[in-house]
Amino acid sequence: MTKLDDHPSVIRFRKTGSHLRPQEIDVERLRQICLDAGADDVGFVAIDRHEVDDQRAEIIGLYPWTKSLISIVCRMNREPIRSPARSVANLEFHHAGDHTNEVASKIVSVLEAEGMRAVNPSMGFPMEVDRFPGKIWVVSHKPIAVAAGLGQIGIHRNVIHPKFGNFILLATILIDAEISDQSRPIDFNPCLECKLCVAACPVGAIALDGHFDFTACLTHNYREFMGGFTDWVEQVADSKNARDYRSRVDDAETVSMWQSLSFEANYKAAYCMAACPAGDDVIGPFLADRKGFLNEVVNPLQEKVEPIYVIPGSDAELYVGKRFPHKRVRRIGGGRRLRSVHTFLGALPHAFQRHASEGIEATYHFAFTGEETTEATVIIRDKTIRVEPGHVDTANLQIVADSQTWLGFLAKERNLIWALIRRKIRLKGSPRLLIAFGKCFPS
Repeated sequence: MTKLDDHPSVIRFRKTGSHLRPQEIDVERLRQICLDAGADDVGFVAIDRHEVDDQRAEIIGLYPWTKSLISIVCRMNREPIRSPARSVANLEFHHAGDHTNEVASKIVSVLEAEGMRAVNPSMGFPMEVDRFPGKIWVVSHKPIAVAAGLGQIGIHRNVIHPKFGNFILLATILIDAEISDQSRPIDFNPCLECKLCVAACPVGAIALDGHFDFTACLTHNYREFMGGFTDWVEQVADSKNARDYRSRVDDAETVSMWQSLSFEANYKAAYCMAACPAGDDVIGPFLADRKGFLNEVVNPLQEKVEPIYVIPGSDAELYVGKRFPHKRVRRIGGGRRLRSVHTFLGALPHAFQRHASEGIEATYHFAFTGEETTEATVIIRDKTIRVEPGHVDTANLQIVADSQTWLGFLAKERNLIWALIRRKIRLKGSPRLLIAFGKCFPS
C-alpha cells in the first residue's frame, strides 16, 4: 500500500507577487490521498456550487480562503448498529466517529505538508454549542456529500451510499485550492421507500408520506445531549430533596446520564439506520428473505421495552401510546430556551406538530419590537406550516410583541396576562387563535 508521505506533489502552483499560491489539484492523486488515509469513498465540490448556497457565507466567514470541499465517507459495521443493546450500537457510533475525524485529520496533514491550507470541522460533536439552540455545526455534511455524488437522502433523512447504504459517517475538508474535476450527484436514490424506518422509529418521527418530525427525533434520540441534558439539570435543580428527585428521574435514567457524561453521550435509538436495507452491500438478506429480515432486524427494535422520551402534548406522545403501548412514555421538557426572535421563527417549521394543528386554518402576523425588530407571517393550514418574512395575506391574528418579553413568555419566565396588561404583547384578533398556535408547538 502506498504510504501517505509517498505521494508526489498533487498541487500546481501559481506565483502571486513574491508568494506561490495553490492553483489546482489533480483530482485523482487527491482521491488516492483520501483513500490511503482511510476514507472508503470521496467526492469533491467547489465552494461556488449552488448546493453550498445556504452554507457559503458561514464557511467563508470562518475560512475566507476556502475554494473547494472534500467530502469523505467512512463505513460503519452494520450488525452493531442493528443491535437492540444500544451500548453496542453507541460503541460503534463513537468509534467510527473518532475514526472519521482521524481520517480527515490525516488528509489535512498531507495537504499541509504540500503547502496547502486545509481544515476539517468535526464530523459530529464537539460543535459550536455557544450558539445553541441555533445552528451549532460548522458544515452541514449531508448536503455536501449528496453534491459530491456519495449518495442521496432517504426518507429517514440519512444519506444512503449506493454501496454501503446508510451505515456510514461523513466528514468534510475545506481547502484553499481548486480541484481539476468536480464530482456530481448520483442520478438515482438508493432509498427503497420500503418504510422499514417508519416501522422501526419509536416516536413516529418518520411518516409514511415522508413528513419528518424533527422535534420528536431530537427529544428522544438525543435525550442525553444538549436540550435533554438541560432538562435533566433543571429537574435536579427543581427537586426539593433526594426523594423528590427520584420521583422525577429513576435510578436507571440517572446512571444512564452518568454513563453519557463518563463515556460519551449515548443515542437512544437511531433505529431508522438499523432497519434500512438499502445499498449494494446491504440489500442481499432483505431481498432473499424479507420476512426473515423483519424478524431478525426490525421486530427486536419494535418489541424492546424501553423508556421513550416525549414532550407533553406532542404528536410523538400520541403515537407511542397507540403504536407501542409496551414502551414506557416519559414526559419531559424541551430544555431549549430560544435566545432570539430569528431563532424562534427559524425553529417553527421543525417544531410544528401537524396532528396537533388539525382544524386550524389561520394566518398570523408577528411584529417584534425592542432589541429585535422584525415582521413575519406564519400560515397554518391543512396541517402544514409556512413562515414568510414580512406581512403577507390578511391576518386572522396580529401579534405585536416586545422581543425579549416574547422570548420570556416562550420560556415560561414571563406571564402572558402581565405582558398583555403592560402592553408588552398586544393582540388584534381572537386570543383563542394564540392558544391554538401554542398547541402546534408544545416544545
